[in-house]
Amino acid sequence: MTHALPPCEVAWFAALCDDDYEFLGVPDPSLVSSWEHCRDIVLTADRAGYDNILLPSGYALGIDTTVFAAAVAPLLTQIRLLMAVRMGEDWPPQLVRRIATLDRILGGRLTVNIISSDMPGDVLDGGARYRRTVEVMRILRTMLNGESIDVDGEFYRLTLDPPRVTTVSGRCPPLYFGGLSPLAREAAAEAADVFLMWPDTMDVVQDVVADVRARAAAKGRPLRFGYRAHVIVRETESEARAYAKRLLSKLDAAQGDAIRGKSLDAANVGVRRQAELRDAADDDGFVEAHLWTGIGRARSGCGAAIVGDPDQVLAKINAYRAVGMDSFIFSGYPHAAECDLFARYVLPRLEHATLGR
Repeated sequence: MTHALPPCEVAWFAALCDDDYEFLGVPDPSLVSSWEHCRDIVLTADRAGYDNILLPSGYALGIDTTVFAAAVAPLLTQIRLLMAVRMGEDWPPQLVRRIATLDRILGGRLTVNIISSDMPGDVLDGGARYRRTVEVMRILRTMLNGESIDVDGEFYRLTLDPPRVTTVSGRCPPLYFGGLSPLAREAAAEAADVFLMWPDTMDVVQDVVADVRARAAAKGRPLRFGYRAHVIVRETESEARAYAKRLLSKLDAAQGDAIRGKSLDAANVGVRRQAELRDAADDDGFVEAHLWTGIGRARSGCGAAIVGDPDQVLAKINAYRAVGMDSFIFSGYPHAAECDLFARYVLPRLEHATLGR
């Protein structure tokens, strides 16, 4: 007997961090991260009916996430924004004000991706960095729930009245947070709402979900799960696999290494795991059925794609849903074109909706 799966959130990705190509590793002036190009990706996803869209943030790469979010918000009709914020670069009370203001502009449709980053030029060890991130998430939740704050923490000492400007709902937007290390998993269990994963084999996905869910349950907290992956969907599997090969057809290995090395997260546990998947893949770059690791040859971070015809891609997504995934953040190259293809071939066949607060 097949059990019906609950609706999942389906989100797309806006390439704010200099990460859009027709051929991976080959810069294209028409796809550079600009206001116009990234705006068009977001508007494409909004018209297509996606539930959310990730606005990434990179210290050294691309354009500013908060400014972009504020500019694009009035142009949107229904989509949520998942705005990435870097913990090492923000003062929590100011971040509270920005989040509440953006949520008001969007009519209550803001979600927040927490990145446990360093202050550029000042590196904390992993334990301290994640402890700081947990402190920030707790401050955000308290103040965005309209409560006063009185905290004497390791990193922040604050005594403040409730903020005057609140979100539309009067509550903290959902906080999305990812990381594969034990420290990151523990931080998610302590303070996040949605734990994000990069692509991995199905057995590892199941193990990570079980582990992080148990950590959260031990703290008396519910936690939902999200999956961040690229996608290549075409009418036939052979067309999808041919397109994957085409993406890499002009990639110089040294250029791929340089692209990966530019990212500030190039040495973290999750990035190393993506490299392990590439090393374990077959000659065509597939580490298991319909999971292609070639993307990671030209970018740091999320480095694999679901590849296949509409039925195969849908089945792969449903398999992830069956082991606990509640939200998906997809992307593809070029981002606007692949956003449209996924919306035509797969999105109408998925029961999807935004995640509740």
